[in-house]
Amino acid sequence: MDLTPLKAALADVVAIPVTPFAADGTIDTAAHRALLRRLLDGGVRILTPNGNTGEFYALTPDERRSVTELTIEEAGDRATILVGVGHDVSTAVAAAEHARDAGAEMVMVHQPVHPYVSQDGWIDYHRAIAEAVPGLGVVPYIRNPQLDGECLATLADRCPNVIGVKYAVPDAARFAAFARDAGLERFVWIAGLAELYAPSYFSAGATGFTSGLVNVAPGVSLAMLEALRAGDHPAAMKVWERIRRFEELRAEGQSANNVTVVKEALASLGLCGRDVRPPSRVLPEARRAEVADQVAGWSI
Repeated sequence: MDLTPLKAALADVVAIPVTPFAADGTIDTAAHRALLRRLLDGGVRILTPNGNTGEFYALTPDERRSVTELTIEEAGDRATILVGVGHDVSTAVAAAEHARDAGAEMVMVHQPVHPYVSQDGWIDYHRAIAEAVPGLGVVPYIRNPQLDGECLATLADRCPNVIGVKYAVPDAARFAAFARDAGLERFVWIAGLAELYAPSYFSAGATGFTSGLVNVAPGVSLAMLEALRAGDHPAAMKVWERIRRFEELRAEGQSANNVTVVKEALASLGLCGRDVRPPSRVLPEARRAEVADQVAGWSI
């Protein structure tokens, strides 16, 4: 299997769409489709349904399948689809198989949610998923700073469809070391902490970054990517300065408002409701105006 096209697709702005909710608490499919079309029309080329900005852990299994199918249907041949999967092994495998059958090209494996994660157990977890879908590209989502790069190399030795990494440990030096220990040229390295960390991670070897902000302003995220690809650090940092406060608001309280701020921004533009599901919560009134002011300054 030629994985080159999938690797090329990962070296981009990897958009994590929100999941809008209707007044009755169900998924607002009309708003969801409209937001996906807005991303595609804005130039986005890769979508991750069931990512954290999509409230993966707050969705039911049926809802996650619906989000996968809706995204694939709406994207058609306009974007590559990287479906988020996770939870226990059997649930993650079933979700990966569903993604494959629905027409996705890749799956992103969420960091295992377990209080006790050994390095060998981490390999076993991802190996079970990757071996179940050998025809799909597999992208581990790494948030655990205790993992060694050698773990990833061992996993890929056993599962050659492991082709990229979403690295989300907030430590650029750690990322640089991990990538080199695993094999810098062997994988596509995605800065998993979005625009705020993209410039520093690109300097250490990343070639793509994830984004929730892209839901609000696709052109802003793509402008940063263009600058980073061109090696124009000053231009990239100009974008960084524009979005810094927005991303800081998302990161406050150990990212308690990560999704909330994005949905509030979309609500300020009249694009979807602000509702989120527990354990997230809508912003208090005092904060809503600040988010709206941030977005207004982007000339969307």
